[in-house]
Amino acid sequence: MEEQQYKLLDGKAVSAQMKQEMAEEVAQIKAAGGKIPHLAAILVGHDGGSETYVASKVKTCNEIGFKSTLIRYESDVTEEELLRKVDELNNDPDVDGFIVQLPLPKHISEQKIIEAIDYRKDVDGFHPINVGRMSIGLPCFVSATPAGILELLRRYEIPTRGKHCVVLGRSNIVGKPMATLMMQKAYPGDCTVTVCHSRSENLKEMCQSADIIIVALGVPEFLKGDMVKDGVVIVDVGTTRVPDASRKSGFKLTGDVKFDEVAPKASYITPVPGGVGPMTIISLMRNTLLAGKKAIYK
Repeated sequence: MEEQQYKLLDGKAVSAQMKQEMAEEVAQIKAAGGKIPHLAAILVGHDGGSETYVASKVKTCNEIGFKSTLIRYESDVTEEELLRKVDELNNDPDVDGFIVQLPLPKHISEQKIIEAIDYRKDVDGFHPINVGRMSIGLPCFVSATPAGILELLRRYEIPTRGKHCVVLGRSNIVGKPMATLMMQKAYPGDCTVTVCHSRSENLKEMCQSADIIIVALGVPEFLKGDMVKDGVVIVDVGTTRVPDASRKSGFKLTGDVKFDEVAPKASYITPVPGGVGPMTIISLMRNTLLAGKKAIYK
């Protein structure tokens, strides 16, 4: 059998297109004398990954024409102090949406911080009210990675109705919301969804029967060629920094899919980097624009 030619789900290209669309919309808002959307971000400590993400978010804000504010704390900041800042942002009429970059230091309860955020400004989509609204199909802020994946499937017109979608991973940030969204009565959606995780026993068989696999485990190169069928659509959410002496940075970003084994069998597959990553950031921007326009919550 000759190998079929797979197509890349190019998150870099799609996010650039979305950035352009949003920049035009912000220019129109500006011209009409409307309010420019304002995103604030709280960054605690100096985690390398978090620094990179937040810098990228602020840069994208500026490129689209949003107002952005970065609030930094050292990693010994108290939970009380952080909660005070969250309360201040909740009550600042100029701030449309804000995020607290995770992970937070061990002495701070992430859940407590997330629940303190006004859900109408929770552009990360982590507040239980947004999660609950999403699960019953109401308008809400959908967390950025799942929202980005849906947009990627939509723009490439990937058929999802009646398909078997396997989600690998059950995290609150990706796995669970992804499963919920893929089974919604909508497009993309209407899938038969199976969620597999570290305790799943027949994981390989599940994957082999899948039309769409969304891999969000954080285990480098977990999904191998013998685990998928021909024509499968693969979305790789994994980004693990694997040491690589040949790179200037000293590491390479590695996905959860063994790309060179899986890609020849796939119809569509996301690259790492350049797949889901750019879609996540642009989806946060989309949520910020919606927050600025009061499109979801008045």
